[in-house]
Amino acid sequence: MGFKKTSETIAVSFGLTETAANTFTQEEIALQLDILNNEIFVVLAVDLDNQAPDMVSGTSSSVSSSICSTTQTAVQRLDNTNCLATAQLAIQADAPTNGVAFARGALESYTGDVDYIGLIATNNFFVQVDGNGNLGAKAVSGRVWGYRARADASTYAALVQSEVLSA
Repeated sequence: MGFKKTSETIAVSFGLTETAANTFTQEEIALQLDILNNEIFVVLAVDLDNQAPDMVSGTSSSVSSSICSTTQTAVQRLDNTNCLATAQLAIQADAPTNGVAFARGALESYTGDVDYIGLIATNNFFVQVDGNGNLGAKAVSGRVWGYRARADASTYAALVQSEVLSA
């Protein structure tokens, strides 16, 4: 690896509510990295806790969220290289009185032992939330666990370039 751990594990907590019902909303979370010394944030784990969607008679509804290392214009999926985690709660309705709930979280699919799940070389990460078919604004809360590390010059340059160019 081209980086050296410089801190113990840090937990960064956040909460974000849509600006209005069914409206994509994004917030920037500052990590306050020392970019002059090639400091990066090594992401170990992410937890996203979406507020439940509204049960509206005859209407499908959902609350989706994601965490990305770059700014986005919509909630992302894991096929986006900069997306670290995603979660969705949904209610699928086919009639006024019938509805089935579905839940999807990023940690449900992989249980192996990995060194880290992502590297953030820029000074922040972004949280996105978007509801669909809800009566009120919905929210996501969560936590990102990781540690600070100092990257060597070539690793740092490659990480920053990769993050910026893939945004």
